[in-house]
Amino acid sequence: MDSTFPPALRTRLEAGLEALTLDRALAEPLLDYLALLLRWNRTYNLTAVREPLEMVDKHLLDSLAMHPHVADIAATGGALADLGTGAGLPGIPLAIATPGLRVTLVESNGKKARFMREAVRKLGLADVRVAESRIEALDEPGAFDAITARALATLPLIVELGGHLLKPGGRLLAMKGVYPHDEVAALPAGWEVTGSHPLRVPGLDAERHLLVVTRRPG
Repeated sequence: MDSTFPPALRTRLEAGLEALTLDRALAEPLLDYLALLLRWNRTYNLTAVREPLEMVDKHLLDSLAMHPHVADIAATGGALADLGTGAGLPGIPLAIATPGLRVTLVESNGKKARFMREAVRKLGLADVRVAESRIEALDEPGAFDAITARALATLPLIVELGGHLLKPGGRLLAMKGVYPHDEVAALPAGWEVTGSHPLRVPGLDAERHLLVVTRRPG
């Protein structure tokens, strides 16, 4: 696929991958995805971030910062649902970087779903599928080891919409900026934060946290 970018952009992405302890060779498929996103974005307005260098930091590297927290799911052939994924973030970058991770991209917007189906096909992502559906309407109860959401909604709302998708013992991996104390306090009965991990995103001078939310047994 044609992904001709200025050398500075590729250098920035490769440096970011190294900082995240990921293989620099991932730059090639990630840039193929970025080229496709830029092309479609000109017509369909899939994302408000439009400048390629900014997309490297705010889309690709920000998504990949959580890759260590899905490695165990991939190692066992587990499944991740990316809720309200938009143009496939973080699900597509995570699938590119984490072989064996089975990803379902959940998105109700038809234009975004069409783009993702084209991206999955062109990038040859055999373990990725697109579910064109509202989150609460996805009839796959207990199908996923984890669900994730990036800039989608509050923790209580994510749990309300997508909690039914989790297997017993499954977890929500929620990408947040500053630690959301109010959202944690408002979690519905039976749900709790069992992990909070500060994330360092190369190129971004902003707080990022990954919160792990699980349902209490019993």
